Amino acid sequence: MFEQVHRVVRGISWFMAVVGGVVLAVTILMICLSITGRTMTSILHSGFMQTNLPALADWLLGLRIGPIRGDFELVEAAMAFSVFAFLAWCQVTSGHATVDIFTDGLRPWARRVLQAVIELVFAVVLVYIALKLHEGMQIQQRRRTTTFLLQMPLWWSYMAALIPAYLAAAVGCYMAAVRVFEAILNRPLIRAEAGAGH
Repeated sequence: MFEQVHRVVRGISWFMAVVGGVVLAVTILMICLSITGRTMTSILHSGFMQTNLPALADWLLGLRIGPIRGDFELVEAAMAFSVFAFLAWCQVTSGHATVDIFTDGLRPWARRVLQAVIELVFAVVLVYIALKLHEGMQIQQRRRTTTFLLQMPLWWSYMAALIPAYLAAAVGCYMAAVRVFEAILNRPLIRAEAGAGH
């Protein structure tokens, strides 16, 4: 039963990380297109193009070649979503960086207790962040604040980040419970995964 629950939590976390990766890849592509458009606009407005190839320059400018409008606003929203989308996967796989030089000499039970304390702190922090995001979203809804260029309601960005933040908080609480039970039982409940040890 426990293995099935862990498999489901792991699967949902993996799926959210994949979605975060797709959003990140699309964001990178959008940034590249926007920079290319901005560079092309500068070239087409240059003295050389306006003097030597004005018809071509005007035709290309007529196609509205240029930066993507509101690219910075879209990047801010997408990055907030992506960061929180990766957190649940990082929690469930113990992917946070660790400094093993301090813990290698500890007994297994002491390491389990330390891991439980660390996971409890992570859970508290992730829950706090999710609650503050929720509070911030409600404030932006009441204020009806919009972004400068796209006039997109600012609370949409908060909502996009809030969904994976809640998931990360839930996974953080789950992993804290797992680590506490591992410390109490003095045995592993889940298979150890390779973290980002240093």
